[in-house]
Amino acid sequence: MTHTSPPLPARLTDPRPVVVLGTVAWLVATVVVLAAGDRWASALPICYAGLAVGAAGFALFLVQRAAARRGSRTAQRGLS
Repeated sequence: MTHTSPPLPARLTDPRPVVVLGTVAWLVATVVVLAAGDRWASALPICYAGLAVGAAGFALFLVQRAAARRGSRTAQRGLS
């Protein structure tokens, strides 16, 4: 007897809101650290890294979605 679960709703599988919210959170953190001056200067590289990871994640999502739309065999499935 095999049990199959129903598919998740599209709103729960869409990575865009998570990537955008995470990147915006790092942007806000960067602005706060810059406004705080020298007191939080050691946290600035971490904020820049967070922004870079968010941008790279969104770029990777766009590349994978384009490959899925193209029909590439190596693309992730379920991206629209």
